[in-house]
Amino acid sequence: MEISAGPLLSRINNPDDLKKLSREQLHQVCDELRQYIIDVVSVHGGHFGASLGVVELSVALHYVYNTPYDQLVWDVGHQAYGHKILTGRRDNFMSNRKYKGLSGFPKRSESEYDTFGVGHSSTSISAALGMAIAARLKNENRKSVAVIGDGAMTAGLAFEAMNHAGVTDADMLVILNDNCMSIDPNVGALKEYLTDITTSHTYNKFRDDVWNVLGKLPVGKTFTREMASKMEAGLKGMVSKSSNLFESLKLRYFGPIDGHNITKLVDTLKDLKDIPGPKLLHIITVKGKGYELAEKDQTKWHAPGLFDKVTGEIFKKTPATKPAPKYQDVFGKTMIELAEINERIMGITPAMPSGSSLKFMMEAMPKRALDVGICEQHAVTLSAGLATQGMKVFCNIYSSFMQRAYDQVVHDVAIQKLPVVFCLDRAGLVGEDGPTHHGAYDIPFFRCIPDMIISAPMNEQELRNLMFTAQLEKIKHPFVIRYPRGEGVMPEWQTPFAEIEIGKGRKIKDGKDVAILSFGHPGNFVTAAIRELRTEGIDPAHYDMRFVKPIDEAMLHEVYGKYNMIITVEDGTIVGGFGSAVLEFMNSNNYSADVKMLGIPDRIVEHGTLKELHRECGYDAQAISDAVRIIIKEKTQHFTIAG
Repeated sequence: MEISAGPLLSRINNPDDLKKLSREQLHQVCDELRQYIIDVVSVHGGHFGASLGVVELSVALHYVYNTPYDQLVWDVGHQAYGHKILTGRRDNFMSNRKYKGLSGFPKRSESEYDTFGVGHSSTSISAALGMAIAARLKNENRKSVAVIGDGAMTAGLAFEAMNHAGVTDADMLVILNDNCMSIDPNVGALKEYLTDITTSHTYNKFRDDVWNVLGKLPVGKTFTREMASKMEAGLKGMVSKSSNLFESLKLRYFGPIDGHNITKLVDTLKDLKDIPGPKLLHIITVKGKGYELAEKDQTKWHAPGLFDKVTGEIFKKTPATKPAPKYQDVFGKTMIELAEINERIMGITPAMPSGSSLKFMMEAMPKRALDVGICEQHAVTLSAGLATQGMKVFCNIYSSFMQRAYDQVVHDVAIQKLPVVFCLDRAGLVGEDGPTHHGAYDIPFFRCIPDMIISAPMNEQELRNLMFTAQLEKIKHPFVIRYPRGEGVMPEWQTPFAEIEIGKGRKIKDGKDVAILSFGHPGNFVTAAIRELRTEGIDPAHYDMRFVKPIDEAMLHEVYGKYNMIITVEDGTIVGGFGSAVLEFMNSNNYSADVKMLGIPDRIVEHGTLKELHRECGYDAQAISDAVRIIIKEKTQHFTIAG
């Protein structure tokens, strides 16, 4: 299907081209940009609603500011599609999130307009403040702008940055994009606070009346601005709480204004450019703006996959056989089963109830399953607090997001020996979201913490049984269960619970010459590889280790006692990971063997489909088969030469 940009958008190859247009033409540019995003994402996939909600803001920012000299920082990056299209990447936008194509997020190596690489939320204010401070030190008259959503504003990092910004003279603007959504609906007191601001009819009507009167006064621009500032300050204190939070942090507050009124946005941004110091503009937008279905169901249309833009039908693959469920859904539904038999169980997630499938428990048991907002650190320490009172907490955090709460894991959970269960969703490579979301590092950073139990299921039944085991009264230490994004391998997954002995692996099959040791879901790649190898007369053994800490030493003694060729397979970095643990055991026990480690290599892995990335990183079924052939060939050649 051929996709083409509208007549104005097709002429915009950079923001300089945009600036050549009249203010009146900006309305058409916004319409064309919104339609182009709909056209491309419906056919090629990607994040959807967030970028539709900031079309007018994207146009206004590049129309008013001198980008890339003026530095624009997008928080998270889900909403940066319009920004990318306006900054020289329109014709390549079809490659967005595809292997070797454009990143789905701003990326410094991709464009000079992407001033800061993002993927995790709440970093924009800190980054923009750093840029603004540097500009002041270098005597550069450049502006810094951070665009942050109200969901991302709940994170401690955003408040830390605002707290600092207010006591600097940095020339920066924070744009608070308020749409009451991150991926799921926002939660917490900040949401209620912003709602109070945006729904204060007295404040908004009086403010609009003031500006209308000022616009008619026959006075100079300076007097009007000064008078407006004084009247606005008095108005806020009299009828609204809007100044209290942000202005108490010494950020000049402006707004709220309609984020879909391009003319108002342009005028406001031009005025704010001339106001020195740190300031915040509050805009109100609708996630999914311009596509009715996305406006009505904003969570569903955050990243819907491919769809028919006319009917709104989301295309789903129709498998020939009954499909295996996603690991996430197995987790979510198993949580309800376990909570029904153990009244002490609670579920915690930092703003990902739909992604993690904790939403099922939140609907069934709302008092026992909590979304705490984009606050990974708080989620971990909250879980620790609950655990001190005898609650059995399943804290579900994406592996790459858990990196943000490492101190809390060590200080608040591990040192105190609290039996919090960390369910690490999206462990391993995650696909199109790329390097900011790959769960590559959790095995090493958890493995070095004393008394941690670290496990990974090979299939859905194993996930259920690990969850069942983790909630038992006898478990007195933190318990990590890591599992990948997406589908498992067992259509009939809802089997009876069974306890798994801590630190005990299982032998899948015996074999000859070569032993393959797997950790977690990649064990299924091993199974497929062995099927292929057996047709060639090669018969490896396969051990599903289940635990990397404590590791099954009895099983490793068996392996090293029987095999001198060993291959380890894991969906994590090979530096300090599962394979490293196997090598450490070999060294500590004076064994000798040829060991080949397969997993995520020691480099940043970019985006692509899981199939493409597993192939590139060398631990899919084909790569495992090749590794077995190579290690046998090398061993055979060695003996031939030696003989």
